[in-house]
Amino acid sequence: MRKEIEIAGRKIGEGHPALLVAEMSANHNMDYGRAVEIIHQAKDAGADAVKIQTYTADTITIDSDKPWFQITQGTLWDGTTLHRLYEKAYTPWEWQPKLKEEAEKAGLLFFSAPFDHSAVDFLEEMRVPCYKIASFELNDIPMIRKIAGLGKPVLMATGVAYEEDIRLAVETCLAEGNDQVILLKCTSAYPAPFDAVNLRMIPAMERTYGCLTGLSDHTVGYQVALGAAALGACVIEKHLTLKREDGGADAAFSMEPAEFRAMCEGVRIVEQALGGETYELSEKQRREREHSRSLFVTKDIRAGEYFTPENIRSIRPGFGLHTKYFEEILGKRAARDLEMGTPMSFAYVEGMQDRKDERGLDH
Repeated sequence: MRKEIEIAGRKIGEGHPALLVAEMSANHNMDYGRAVEIIHQAKDAGADAVKIQTYTADTITIDSDKPWFQITQGTLWDGTTLHRLYEKAYTPWEWQPKLKEEAEKAGLLFFSAPFDHSAVDFLEEMRVPCYKIASFELNDIPMIRKIAGLGKPVLMATGVAYEEDIRLAVETCLAEGNDQVILLKCTSAYPAPFDAVNLRMIPAMERTYGCLTGLSDHTVGYQVALGAAALGACVIEKHLTLKREDGGADAAFSMEPAEFRAMCEGVRIVEQALGGETYELSEKQRREREHSRSLFVTKDIRAGEYFTPENIRSIRPGFGLHTKYFEEILGKRAARDLEMGTPMSFAYVEGMQDRKDERGLDH
């Protein structure tokens, strides 16, 4: 599997900044102008991409009041049916090409999660650069096979997936010759409790499946996203709305623009702080080492006097001999008069004048 994937010219993966995705979902509240505003707020907040969902109530389910179609799992939407929920939450298809144009004019990637084959065909006509598979669709192997066969990057959420679901979905993509897979750790609860997130699965899935990994997050706040960045997430997705008080199907667990901006800024700080695996010090750190410990003369010493713990000590700063020579020097005689405050040197120790003068801590 790849360690780097390119989406519309943007490189994602090892050594590259995480792709920060603003999920619009149902937060447009069936208002096209609001949808456009969410796109612009996403750009201003620091997002790299906007994601929507492509379905209608009839393409994702059927209009039935039978028990199986009632929402009763203790969610925000209990008390209605799947069909009635999706009638209110879907993004009108006629908006979607125009929203893509708005996003791209703003410099954002724009893609979607399709929920049936007709949605995939529609999005292909729009020339989206990648696809998202929602976690509830991760077991829709025919649709995954169709999407994988298009040869574009596939982001797959794992929220309600068993391990065998994830493996089969990945293997389906590979069987179609598509290794551009990004698995997103997801907790399908709205909002998701922190103790159910299991961020350690981000590097674990990378090890297990050899693919890029990220986070599709439904928790409140941005702290979990920062943790994901620290664990190497290459994609971080969060829902964005204008104001939670405006309501809507997803409002309760969505971020407002200021919160989304704080998350984006925090992720970029974490990425800078991660740095690389190195013991090398920066030039500034090397200068700071001058204030570290070394051996100094701490009382006036006359030539021929013995060095003792009272007249040489390990103190700051670091211009004298390394402290590792302290015991070796004790009990030897001074080769010359030494004033308090003199950095110790082998040149000042009888019988050691020919030793290399290692001033500082390690040079």
